[in-house]
Amino acid sequence: MNYSIAINQVSKSFGKKVVLNQIDLIIEEGQIYGFIGPSGAGKTTLVKMIVGMDTPDAGTIHVLNEKMPNLELLQEIGYMAQSDALYSELTGMENLKFFASLYKLNKVEIKERISYAANLVHLTTELNQRVKAYSGGMKRRLSLAIALIQNPKILILDEPTVGIDPELRLSIWNELLRLKNEEGKTIIVTTHVMDEAERCDFVAMVRDGVILTRGTPEELKAHYQVDNFDEVFLKAGRKDS
Repeated sequence: MNYSIAINQVSKSFGKKVVLNQIDLIIEEGQIYGFIGPSGAGKTTLVKMIVGMDTPDAGTIHVLNEKMPNLELLQEIGYMAQSDALYSELTGMENLKFFASLYKLNKVEIKERISYAANLVHLTTELNQRVKAYSGGMKRRLSLAIALIQNPKILILDEPTVGIDPELRLSIWNELLRLKNEEGKTIIVTTHVMDEAERCDFVAMVRDGVILTRGTPEELKAHYQVDNFDEVFLKAGRKDS
């Protein structure tokens, strides 16, 4: 069994507030793993530590068998943050070229990856506009394109479909499933959207810094004796609160 990510007894506090408390988690290679939970549950803090943007107070995180944080490993990780980190005075194309230049890609690869990523998020015709003129949804789409730009082995997406219309959201999820099935990528998604959670191979529900429950969507529905994932979310929260 090949593990992409191993989280061992990870805890994190900000001041007196415990954000994560002794988290243990194994994410296998080639899986889509969903983190669900209310705002402030600790999901974003956890994914930031997986990326290496923050460090745990206790415990360890290994990604592709390397202890995080690890600058070299960023070549293999695509990260889409909850808040868009874009250069608003530059065009969409200039943003994509800049972020592509940070990775070990030649000119041909950069051109191919920009074309692929822009087409996926339906931004090809708007790439020459400055980002400050983009809507919120367009900025989210550009952030997703940037996360994919270097063809990473691991893709970490923090609420990637917020502000995106249903048709494009479906298109993005179809591509995530293709990346998993055909290219063996490991994908982590945080989401509040329960039908997205059901598309994941495994789901962990995070609340108050701990993992309340985890399993496949079917296992969780069977465990809580419900027919849909909204009820899993509600029942798990009530049961363990």
